[in-house]
Amino acid sequence: MELKDKVAIVSGGSGELGGAICMRLAMNGARIALSYRDDEKEAQEVVEAIEALSGTALAEAVDILNYEEVSEFVLKVVGKWGRLDILVNAVGAKDQATLFDMTSQQFEHVMDVNLKGYFNYIRAAAPVFREQRGGKVVNVSSLVSGEGEGVLNDIVAKAGINGLTMAAARELGPYDVNVNAVAPGLVDTRALKEIPAKQVDRALARSVLGRLAKPEEVADVVYFLCSPRARHITGEIIRVDGGQHLN
Repeated sequence: MELKDKVAIVSGGSGELGGAICMRLAMNGARIALSYRDDEKEAQEVVEAIEALSGTALAEAVDILNYEEVSEFVLKVVGKWGRLDILVNAVGAKDQATLFDMTSQQFEHVMDVNLKGYFNYIRAAAPVFREQRGGKVVNVSSLVSGEGEGVLNDIVAKAGINGLTMAAARELGPYDVNVNAVAPGLVDTRALKEIPAKQVDRALARSVLGRLAKPEEVADVVYFLCSPRARHITGEIIRVDGGQHLN
């Protein structure tokens, strides 16, 4: 198992995509510390699923907008397992509205969760990685970040994630830390119910594979970026969109 004895933090690990990422890393030997906002039941289900496979996991509610709370969680994980090797930022928030109807609160909420939360986790993990002289960071972005097609607040936040990924890759590279992002198109999860049917149909029509990604397919790419095989890849935004960007 490529990740045997590695320790991974996954923010947003209670969601369908975050949970799939947790499972994929755990199946390859990583110990998983997942954080969630208020989905305690779903988070515990992920922990139990990992433990059923003889893996090791814990879950804790963390306010990702509170840097002190995030830092405390990172230090708790390091104190428990002695190290931190992987950070995956998979938390996300959506607040559908057009430019004409979007309130400042809606814009700021999505920006805070989808961008500030990622920054807080990277900032908290960076000193640990620097001291260890190594680590992996993978941010979950989105295909919309480079297209301008979708919901304005989400597009801006995801574009910010891409910038954060590249800037952090530059700063952490000298400490042998790889920082990358995956940019899926729409993923086949329960969250599709919150997305206008027209947008889903558009994504399906654009996919040269004729379907949306499964959470596990995105998780496979995240796992690769966390593995030793990706040790010379950093600062990349990797699309996982079934070829939607081709149309």
